[in-house]
Amino acid sequence: MTAVVDRPPAGKRPSSRWAAPPRPVWEEEPSRAGAAGKGLVLTLACLGVLFPLWIVVVTSLSSARTIDEAGGLVMVPKGITFVAYRELLSGGQVTRATVISILITLVGTLFSMTVSVLCAYGLSRIGSLGHRWFLLLLMATMFFSAGLIPTYLLVQSLGLTDSYLALILPSAVSVFNILVLRGFFMGISQELTDSARIDGAGDFRILWQIVMPLSRAVLAVITLFYAVGYWSAWFNASLYLNDQNKMPLQNVMIQLVQKQQAPVGLAQAIKTGELSGLAVQMAVMVMALLPVAVLSPFVQKHFKKGMLTGAVKG
Repeated sequence: MTAVVDRPPAGKRPSSRWAAPPRPVWEEEPSRAGAAGKGLVLTLACLGVLFPLWIVVVTSLSSARTIDEAGGLVMVPKGITFVAYRELLSGGQVTRATVISILITLVGTLFSMTVSVLCAYGLSRIGSLGHRWFLLLLMATMFFSAGLIPTYLLVQSLGLTDSYLALILPSAVSVFNILVLRGFFMGISQELTDSARIDGAGDFRILWQIVMPLSRAVLAVITLFYAVGYWSAWFNASLYLNDQNKMPLQNVMIQLVQKQQAPVGLAQAIKTGELSGLAVQMAVMVMALLPVAVLSPFVQKHFKKGMLTGAVKG
C-alpha cells in the first residue's frame, strides 16, 4: 500500500504564523541535507548584510577614545554614547540637510505619484484619445535620452538652477512605474467601472473611489520606489545646487565620507578630540539609512502582489 501523507487543504493557511506554507502535491519534501544547506546559505547571506550595518551603528555610538583604541571601525561596543547624534542634530548643517531631504521626499513623492497615477489611468482606458501614440512616446523615452548636457541647459534656461524644483522635476516621473500602474489598472474589472459610469460617476470619481482603493498594493510599492529615489538622490543636487545651505542629507554625507569635510560647527570639536570624525561619518550614514530600513518592512508584503501582478498584466 502507498503511504498517505497528511497535508493541509490547498489554499489553507498554516495554523502557526511562522510555519511554512503548504507544499503543492507535486513537490517533493526536501531532504535534511538540502534544508540544512538552504538554512546555512540564508544565515551567511543575512550575516553578510547585517554585519557591516552592525559595525556602522556601533561605531556611530562609540566615543573618540573607543574608536582610537580599536584603530578605526568598532565591532565590539565599549560604552554607548550619543554624542555624535546630539551634535549632528543640534541645529547645524546636518539638521538643515535632513529637513531638506524630508521635505523634498514628501513633496516629490506626492507630485510623482499624482502624475504617474493620472497618466497610467488615462493609458489604461483602451480607446481613449491618442492612447497608442502617447504610450509609444512614453516607452521611447525608456530607450532614448537627450543626455546630461541638454538636460542641464534646459534646467538652466527654465531658471531652476539653485532651486529645489531642480531636485524634483527632472526625475519626477518613471515610465517603468507608469507601465506597472497601467498594467494593474487594466486588470480591474471593466464591468465595475462601466456600472459606475452608468450611475453618473466621472473619470476622476471612478479613479478616486474605485480604481485607487483596489490598487493599494501597487500604489504602496510605487510610492516606496519614488520615496527611496528622492531620499537617496544626490546627483541632481551636486549638479544644480551651488548654495551649500541647500544641500540635502546625501550630499552632506558625501562631503563627510569621501571628501573628509566636517559639517559646519563640528570641525572644531573634531580637531580638539571631543568628537571622532569617524563617529560623525557613521552617524550620518545611519541617519540616511534609517527611513528606508523602517519603511521597507511595512511595504514588503505588497511587493509580490503589486509588482508581479502589475508587470504580468502590463
